[in-house]
Amino acid sequence: MRDATLLLSREALLHNVARVRALAPQSRVLAMVKAEAYGHGATTTAAFLAPHVDALGVAFLEEALALRDAGIDTPIVLMEGVFNDYELATARAKNMHVMVHQHAQVDMLARHPQGLPLTAWLKVDSGMHRLGFRPDEVPDVYHRLEAMPAVARIVVCSHFAAADDPASPQTEQQFRVMQQLAAALPALPLSLANSAAVLRLPETHHQWVRPGIMLYGSSPFVEESAESLDLKPVMTLVSRVIAVRDIRAGEPVGYSATWAPAEDTRIAVVAIGYGDGYPRHAPSGTPVLINGKRYPLVGRVSMDMITVDIGDDNVQPGDSAVLWGTGLSADEVARHAGTISYELFCRLTSRVSRIWQ
Repeated sequence: MRDATLLLSREALLHNVARVRALAPQSRVLAMVKAEAYGHGATTTAAFLAPHVDALGVAFLEEALALRDAGIDTPIVLMEGVFNDYELATARAKNMHVMVHQHAQVDMLARHPQGLPLTAWLKVDSGMHRLGFRPDEVPDVYHRLEAMPAVARIVVCSHFAAADDPASPQTEQQFRVMQQLAAALPALPLSLANSAAVLRLPETHHQWVRPGIMLYGSSPFVEESAESLDLKPVMTLVSRVIAVRDIRAGEPVGYSATWAPAEDTRIAVVAIGYGDGYPRHAPSGTPVLINGKRYPLVGRVSMDMITVDIGDDNVQPGDSAVLWGTGLSADEVARHAGTISYELFCRLTSRVSRIWQ
């Protein structure tokens, strides 16, 4: 078995859900489980979440069908909506909500009045300019959907582009757009809050919140740790030392000879690499925990291995190494690697064994 293993904590996952409930007690919870539940494994994660949330969010139909095939009957929201008649018919038959963000999707619903009515999530482009109807289009689209036999309920939603950045004025601008729009429409369920907004912007919670990264125990904020937000890491990526080498001063280690010690030292070779999803661009100095102590990664990340400077410490083959998770925040590792924890989680490959605890 590959040494790299992902230890996953059900207790941490449910703790983080409870944090969402405590922060937004009047809101329904749409838990995001797209992209294999941010790398945690969609079906098992969704099965644990289902009794504790009101709906599950995925990107597209195939992700939703995998959950239905696993026996999960919680409502599922297709965040990108449906794109052909088959997808629409399947979504209706399988108790899925659909995002509606372009006129072609509205027209499709109008062409197919037969079948079970569904919940449509009407996406507003309040300023992110990725998906959605411009605010001046929304009243007409809403009235079309309201009149359709295919539509049972409507939720109006939008997505904040910069809720993780308290210095950005964009969130307040987007929120103002949505307030004005809500005042012009009938009293409808509204959904605005992603993880950052759940944590910091209670005025945006409304009827539905959409937590993602916070469910998995990572902070959406650069300047604030998950621990300070009372979030627990769900995944801990572990492996083991497979060799320990004596290295003389000046001897280069790894591909392209990017690092050499200034004095004699010892390196531990850990069985993890970019073939497992560990970031190849993680630089020398990125922290690794071996036997509970922090050491710096040195040299280039290889496909199957990394090298760690352990100095004179008593590290032996077989010793445990934590790449991120309990004891070493994924957010910190991500900062060293010039990325975000979302990418670290989602890039983990099938070579990494997943064990729920």
